[in-house]
Amino acid sequence: MTDRFRVTLAQLNPTVGDLAGNAEKALRAWREGRDAGADLVALPEMFLTGYQIQDMTLRGALLLDAERALFDLAADCADGPALGVGLPMVDGDVVHNCYVVCSGGEVAARVRKHRRPNTQVFDEVRVYASGDVAGPVRIGPLRLGIPICEDAWSGDVCETLAESGAEALLVPNGSPYSRGKLELRHQIMVARVVETGLPLVYLNLVSGQDDQVFDGGSFALNPGGGLALQMPPLEEELRHVDLSRGAEGWRVEEGSKAAVSGEWETDYRVMVFSVAEYFRKTGFGRALLGLSGGIDSALVAAIAADALGPENVRCVMLPSRHTSRASLDDAAACAKALGARLDTIPITGPQDAVTAALSSHFEGREPDVTEENIQSRLRGLLLMALSNKFGEMLLTTGNKSEAAVGYATIYGDMSGGYNPLKDLYKTRVFETCRWRNANHRSWMKGPAGEAIPAAIIEKPPTAELRDNQKDEDSLPPYAELDAILEMLVDRAAGVDEVVALGHDRETVKKIEQLIYISEYKRFQSAPGTRLTPTAFWLDRRYPIANRWRDKS
Repeated sequence: MTDRFRVTLAQLNPTVGDLAGNAEKALRAWREGRDAGADLVALPEMFLTGYQIQDMTLRGALLLDAERALFDLAADCADGPALGVGLPMVDGDVVHNCYVVCSGGEVAARVRKHRRPNTQVFDEVRVYASGDVAGPVRIGPLRLGIPICEDAWSGDVCETLAESGAEALLVPNGSPYSRGKLELRHQIMVARVVETGLPLVYLNLVSGQDDQVFDGGSFALNPGGGLALQMPPLEEELRHVDLSRGAEGWRVEEGSKAAVSGEWETDYRVMVFSVAEYFRKTGFGRALLGLSGGIDSALVAAIAADALGPENVRCVMLPSRHTSRASLDDAAACAKALGARLDTIPITGPQDAVTAALSSHFEGREPDVTEENIQSRLRGLLLMALSNKFGEMLLTTGNKSEAAVGYATIYGDMSGGYNPLKDLYKTRVFETCRWRNANHRSWMKGPAGEAIPAAIIEKPPTAELRDNQKDEDSLPPYAELDAILEMLVDRAAGVDEVVALGHDRETVKKIEQLIYISEYKRFQSAPGTRLTPTAFWLDRRYPIANRWRDKS
């Protein structure tokens, strides 16, 4: 008779700090697994507390609450399959990132994470101790090795588990999205199954937490690297997965394989998902944004409509004497296409009042960027007033190119609570708009069709803070600028490397200078969707006061 083992994979969405809510989700998943005849119901890494909890790990009261929630959950799951769930746990005077297996109403096994990631958005060395590599956990007929997330990204832990008798690997994860990450996960995990000869089940969170999106996409591999199962990215799902033991050992039985989208769709969906998650988890239901008639605010309006529904999006046009008729018409067309509300609040009167108030102090000085920034700051003031009055979160609309070189006004157009474009270069903004106009998916709450009028995509970008202003008056063309930024920011390349690609040295040095002197703006900017491993905030940490420049 063939031995069989059923694991219910709970690719679910926890909320950081909601111990009761997360435990209830785990209990519902366990009940479904029990009813489906599961031997184990598995939840991802750190599910009970949510992930990442950062310095909340240092709060002893939280750790005690999490432990109580775990014991209560174990008691509730006494009569049925084993339950696997992750959480931080105290061991003496240190804290470990743990994965526990509950059975018979008790914590039957505890696995402590050995390798702690300390790159990009992760800083686990700071808050967690390294645990010794544990042996496999016996659950029914199966000896299951449980390398937690980073423990499976290098070979030593999995090899030790295989040598100590593991017959299959379960990898619980909190792995955040970045472009191309699913393919990378597949490559790394294929290496593990080839090295160990064991089947592997990779279980990932699906969740939005501040800037990070944990994109699910759980999967299973058999020895040799064959894909046996692919769960959908960015969707909560329970999947019952069967393993059977034959002459060559345990194998994952073939299951359905969800389609995986290309990078343009995935990036857009991650931005939509992150906005929906951030609003839900911070208690906001409605969004507000300044709609200028430009491409960035139009894309943010489309993202907000797809995330929250057009009825929950208020767009505001704030024209000055420099605002063109075309911008007014384009903003109106965009709001109409999306089905979102559009209000208009002219800033000419407030601008005149501020100019009059400062006139004696500015006497004898020519108008410059100061007067331009006053316009942006008046818009920020009025938008924040609407946000305060109506309880609508203000979305800011700057892209990564602008953030990199400081082409944004602090306390002006940078005002807001969240920025879905924060990690999207301007050239990708254009292509993302074209993609959204040509595609509609079931997860989008906004309308199908041309959501962003073609006129917005085709016209030269401008802040319209003075007459006949164009972005390229003070910046290189965006195709050139983004190519330079990708080298200096994303690849940390030197000036000589960038010049060797054919870029003008003086231009490269100017861009390098702008990047460094704009750090203080980014330090105070709103959180926003992380799309790459070099997003501004936790991925890239530079001092504000810094006089070093590349002298090459």
